[in-house]
Amino acid sequence: MVDAPQPGTRSTPGSKEPKRDAGVLVIGLGRFGSAIAATLERLGQDVLAVERDPQLVAQWAGRVPLVEADCTNPEALEQLGARDFPVAVVGVGSYLEASVLITGNLVDLGTPQIWAKAISAEHARILQRIGAHHVVLPEADAGSRVAHLVSGKLLDYIEVEDGFTVVKMRPPRETQGFTIAQSKIRERYGVTVIGVKSPGIEFVYAEPETRISANDLIIVSGHAELLERFASRP
Repeated sequence: MVDAPQPGTRSTPGSKEPKRDAGVLVIGLGRFGSAIAATLERLGQDVLAVERDPQLVAQWAGRVPLVEADCTNPEALEQLGARDFPVAVVGVGSYLEASVLITGNLVDLGTPQIWAKAISAEHARILQRIGAHHVVLPEADAGSRVAHLVSGKLLDYIEVEDGFTVVKMRPPRETQGFTIAQSKIRERYGVTVIGVKSPGIEFVYAEPETRISANDLIIVSGHAELLERFASRP
């Protein structure tokens, strides 16, 4: 259960007013929300973080633009100008009731893009049903990614959507010393080499005449199952 909502907001010392109509509202400064807020600030994006825990507020004061408020209360969101932000991130995940209330409040405000953190598939379904545009399960996503990395020769793994994935890997032995056209990787395995990184040489986009050597790293795209099959080649 969450605490009873307290109306009103409080800006922390040194907080700055972000430009409206071009900023990101980040609600919740746990590990997920704080990483997003700090990264956006470092990239020069206009961001306003909102947190109701005084200890977290004190920890982040002066590091990111910050307001202390309880966003389960729709009046607090109105007071801090949430209606003017085109993008909002709900980083509150551990407290299901608070997560749902905050997301619902943003939906009621008509926020064009709502990103919300979920901690389970059931939580994600609830957030989607009430109107979150993008739902992220960071622990599940990270676990899936790490599982792919530790199970084979993959050095990096990014699932884009609907099974379409981009990986970084060492080239199978049968492709080493041959051009991409000679290896016929796409015809044989259904995946596409999109780039090659040789030691001491800048990354190059792959072309049919690009030759792959044993020490290269290759960037390959395709369906996850096909990529796993290709990566399992000796």
